[in-house]
Amino acid sequence: MTDQPRAWPARSLAECHRLLTAPGAPFEMETIEVRGRPVRVYKNAVRDLHALFEASRAWDDRIFIVYQDERLTFRAHYRAAAALAWRLADEFGIGKGDRVAIAMRNFPEWPIAFWAATAIGAVAVPLNAWGTGDDLAFGLHDSGARVAIVDAERLQRLAARPDCSAALIAVRTPRDQLGASTALEDLIGPPAAYDTLPDRAPPDRAIAPDDDATILYTSGTTGRPKGALGTHRNIACNLVNITYTTARAALRRGDALPAPPAMQKALLLPVPFFHVPGCHSAMIPALANGSKIVLMYIWDAATALALIERERVNAMSAVPSMTWQLIESPDFRTRDLSSLEGLSYGGAAAAPELAIKIAALFPGRFAGQGYGATETSSVSTSNSAEDYLARPDSVGPAVPACDLRVIGPDGQPLPVGGIGELEIYGANVVKGYWNNPAGTAQAFRDGWYRTGDIVRVDDDGFVTLLDRAKDMLIRGGENIYCVEIEDALLAHPDIIDAAIVGMPDRVLGEVVAAVVQAKPGTTLTQADIVDHLRPRVAAFKLPVHVEIRRDELPRTASGKIIKTRLREELLQKA
Repeated sequence: MTDQPRAWPARSLAECHRLLTAPGAPFEMETIEVRGRPVRVYKNAVRDLHALFEASRAWDDRIFIVYQDERLTFRAHYRAAAALAWRLADEFGIGKGDRVAIAMRNFPEWPIAFWAATAIGAVAVPLNAWGTGDDLAFGLHDSGARVAIVDAERLQRLAARPDCSAALIAVRTPRDQLGASTALEDLIGPPAAYDTLPDRAPPDRAIAPDDDATILYTSGTTGRPKGALGTHRNIACNLVNITYTTARAALRRGDALPAPPAMQKALLLPVPFFHVPGCHSAMIPALANGSKIVLMYIWDAATALALIERERVNAMSAVPSMTWQLIESPDFRTRDLSSLEGLSYGGAAAAPELAIKIAALFPGRFAGQGYGATETSSVSTSNSAEDYLARPDSVGPAVPACDLRVIGPDGQPLPVGGIGELEIYGANVVKGYWNNPAGTAQAFRDGWYRTGDIVRVDDDGFVTLLDRAKDMLIRGGENIYCVEIEDALLAHPDIIDAAIVGMPDRVLGEVVAAVVQAKPGTTLTQADIVDHLRPRVAAFKLPVHVEIRRDELPRTASGKIIKTRLREELLQKA
């Protein structure tokens, strides 16, 4: 006899939720009061980042960070971060609630700086390393950071800023470029000696779950970024949120709950630490789970494939465009990728074809994508495994700690299936924006965060992203959701990336313009693209203007296409 394929799903989403969150279950929940409002929290979540940092000692001689030919063990990382924590406290006077900025590439010193600050109750302020000197100076001034830990490139950008009042600690900086800054190695020694540092815990500052932990600046494409003020509870909640999906997928297919992995897992991280995907959903879980993080100096698909093979990488956490470039690389077929268990992505909308392509390339292994924001400490919904293949156009249902609602233009909740703006409530939603009461009042109301994303939620709770509220086009009174057309464009085999923007029109108000990145060696014309779209979208959604590029489309550090720049470039050419 042959085994018959099992019917899927074996359990409903509601049953999985009940089994996983019931009393005594791994994701048991309780309702408590946070800032005067009832909030569901995970009963067994870690209390604060100091406790999480202390627990990392269990991983000892496992490798935590791989950067080029450098390897940093958990033991060396713990000792270096604890030593820096003592220096911050004793020599720089950093106390609970003081802000410590971090501005550098994804070097091994980045997590050392982060844990040194948060383990003693200081507030870590990751700054966008892609920013100009003015951008960095704004972050330091706005946050009131007393110390900034920077690499040589960021130090150079700040050197000409007389208004920089933060004490500077320099990482990987030649002696003749230090200026008034202090070299990190003068405080804690060189990396090769981290393992010989004293084995002592950082100062214990009696951190409470709702104490401030991070200020992460939003990656908005217009205006000044806003500093989302996150707490230890927000981050601890996200840590549990991201593990829930794997457990739910197992129950959905009728399997038992997965046991903790016997072998260390390895994650390739090409996205920056200074945004929530890299920090909250990669670096922090890796420290909690004893995983290895493989860093890249700069994204390159061929290099990524070589690292996956060399380091036996199990997963990659990236944005969709990077994942497309990986699987479309000429080197894809030449590398041993048997260690990969899946590819996950977020930070930008992903075309349904990406999940389908990954499933075809890796039979029995699945893609996954999540949805969240800086203001929600990363994950708020998650879709993976069979659920993702069944609904590849969806970012999934809410994780247990989140409530979702869709509101109309009048601010009132819409019925199931209604199209409107998504709002999120839960233990992962930040306090608000640092030093910005007006921005806080606009984006948060009664604990609900207004995402600015236009969505539809079906009967099972699966969320489909349609557009950004500000990016939605209105052509002759008809709403056009850019994601629908972008997904259709990405279904073309010769298109790597695509963006839809609105161009002004005297009669219709706006018309559709498309910018696409073509694969190397292909020939595409505007007629080809319109013919491809014609059976897939309504006639009024067809682009009037099409620009075909060979270079990558401009993106923020968090992976969002900078549509304002594309629109300006198209207008200049019009």
